[in-house]
Amino acid sequence: MAGLVCYRPGHRSRLLFCLHRYQRRKGEQASFTWRDYRDFLVLAHHELDTPIVLIWDSTGHTCAEMTAFIEAKSSWYASSGSRPTRRI
Repeated sequence: MAGLVCYRPGHRSRLLFCLHRYQRRKGEQASFTWRDYRDFLVLAHHELDTPIVLIWDSTGHTCAEMTAFIEAKSSWYASSGSRPTRRI
């Protein structure tokens, strides 16, 4: 499961989530790929239509492709300025 908790002043909070169903088939991906996360962020951007502050639980797991995607779409993201939050 991947999820985004969304807050905007003066609006109701929202929870966006995406489930990955693993059927244990040969060659099937057991977890989310970077493309799944990318597609989820694209969906969230279109749904919310506002800059997003990303807070990752661990930035060590991001791959080069995901980092390149986020840098290419830097106008979609805003920095919170707090130390634990990393704009990536």
